[in-house]
Amino acid sequence: MQVEKGIRGLQKAKIKLEEMAFYYGDYKVIDNVSMEFCECKVTAIIGPSGCGKSTLIKSINRISEITNDVRVEGKVLLDNKNVYDLDVDLVDLRRRVGMVFQRPNPFPKSIYDNVVFGPRLYGVSNKKRLDEIVEYSLSKSALWNEVKDRLNQSAIGLSGGQQQRLCIARALAVDPEVLLMDEPCSALDPTATARIEELIEDLKKYYTIAIVTHNMQQAARISDYTGFLLNGQLIEYNITTDIFTNPDKKVTEDYITGRFG
Repeated sequence: MQVEKGIRGLQKAKIKLEEMAFYYGDYKVIDNVSMEFCECKVTAIIGPSGCGKSTLIKSINRISEITNDVRVEGKVLLDNKNVYDLDVDLVDLRRRVGMVFQRPNPFPKSIYDNVVFGPRLYGVSNKKRLDEIVEYSLSKSALWNEVKDRLNQSAIGLSGGQQQRLCIARALAVDPEVLLMDEPCSALDPTATARIEELIEDLKKYYTIAIVTHNMQQAARISDYTGFLLNGQLIEYNITTDIFTNPDKKVTEDYITGRFG
């Protein structure tokens, strides 16, 4: 399903889904979805539990393939290149398209070693360069001032909100173009959530961001575009203010206003 409503062409699309269907084995999770993720904008994916939100964004960097028997039909285009083409380098794809998960998952290492894990994996070994990456990534994730004097301490000692910002810094350290966020605030308290939302607002100046959220208020606050997913189908996709104030579909209005889900 495609939703036009006058928004296409206004922004440059970094990612395009074209009639994308996603299967776990024989079970179709995503049903022929077509939508765009605009460059340096935040796109929220909303919908009830089990509707395919997480699967949809994980299809963009193919991370679902790590543990599951999956099949994809249609196209997932990153800068007009289908990420499911046979010649796509998965390591490079996952560098370009970073992922932040629902629960903070820092490695049981120092704060410093968490941030440089990716750059080292990609061959960066110069200490001065690694130091620069650490300061840049932690600054971009609004964490530098809080941890700059304890970089060699364990990341496990950070608060939940700090751990999530560290995970964002770890994703930024490999110089991605896109950030996928799968309910990044669901395990955090309101104060930490507010910090992450402020951070997302700043990060969209530099990165294309896709965020799955079950929180309607959060989607309305931080996203530029919103897609409403139901039973694996894209019901409606538009500018966020239009989705929340003047949705095209009655089912969208019912979901947003809490009548189901």
